[in-house]
Amino acid sequence: MTAVLDIGRPPAPAERHPDGSAVIPPPQRPDMQRELMARAAKARCTWARLARMQLSDQEIGRGRHVDHANAGVLRRILAEHDWPGVALVGHDGSTAAFLIALHADTQPDVQRSAARLMYAAMQRRTASFRQWAHLHDRCLLNAGMPQLFGTQYRLGPDGPERQPDALDARRADAGLPPAGEALHALRLRLAADPPAEFRRHDSDPPTISLTDTPRSELP
Repeated sequence: MTAVLDIGRPPAPAERHPDGSAVIPPPQRPDMQRELMARAAKARCTWARLARMQLSDQEIGRGRHVDHANAGVLRRILAEHDWPGVALVGHDGSTAAFLIALHADTQPDVQRSAARLMYAAMQRRTASFRQWAHLHDRCLLNAGMPQLFGTQYRLGPDGPERQPDALDARRADAGLPPAGEALHALRLRLAADPPAEFRRHDSDPPTISLTDTPRSELP
């Protein structure tokens, strides 16, 4: 996955260890990093269990509430700091912000704002094309439009289904595997029980939204 860098200003030259390896400075806002990571971690188990159709209606409702609250926090961060990059919140914090945006289906204006800011950062080569492709597709489908890169799925009678499109060339540009391969891998992953460490509430991999909206192919 391409690293997301600070989008607030051009990246400064990295300091280096005597052995030549780059020194990554600590995030400017470790408090914000911790909040984003904690919120994403709390939601991950619910996202993954929904992908496997393991949630009751009550659990789905609680998950929607969590996603809505997370989107509200992301709205404030975007308004005050633009897209939260690695320099601000670290790589893990920035990835957590992306995952919260991806699942912000109850607040599509937040989702679209995050996608616009992430696209501007990507144009400056300070954001991940792969992550933006997932978020852009999510916004398109939530607006009733065809997705561009084919990263999002819906649950059908035989498992995840993707709308048919000629996507592989665009996916290759985004560093994504061919659509057929991605769908096959997603179905295999969802058919298997998650590893034991992913069954904990704070560590299940994020793969799912809580509304009748697309499912991401991200592991």
